[in-house]
Amino acid sequence: MHIGKLVLLVALAPFLGAPSSAQDALVGYKSLSPEIALELARSALGECRKRGYQAAVAVVDRFGVTQVMLRDRFAGAHTPTTAAGKAWTAASFRTNTTDLVATTQPGLPQAALRNLPGAVILGGGLMIEAGGSLVGAVGVSGAPGGDADDACAKAGIEAVRDKLDF
Repeated sequence: MHIGKLVLLVALAPFLGAPSSAQDALVGYKSLSPEIALELARSALGECRKRGYQAAVAVVDRFGVTQVMLRDRFAGAHTPTTAAGKAWTAASFRTNTTDLVATTQPGLPQAALRNLPGAVILGGGLMIEAGGSLVGAVGVSGAPGGDADDACAKAGIEAVRDKLDF
């Protein structure tokens, strides 16, 4: 074989592997519609009100970008930022924030996650899943403790569950 052809074959070898197609170059995913995100947030806020809590609720897409933010009139000034941070954290780490509270305690291998910019490691951030895929997350802030924030967030998800299952 001529040396020039051999060099060309060696240079092209990485590109001669598995055949590719346009389908392999694109990724499809499900996302929440603004209407469903708003309905979920309203339901979570309604559950907090029913329990006597003034709270903020944020719903983010699967990438952590805020779709909806609702703040009750007497919720603390910190609650919108905290709710959005909880939702972003749940979406980014694909883990409910209450679970992160336990796994990021000082001295544990993942403790440094608490120091990452934007991470809010407090209960109240829940993943939103549909058909086995992450489609977003919800964060609630303002109830007296992470378990109460979680309860409001769960109520929001349950209110739209029938619209998420496909």
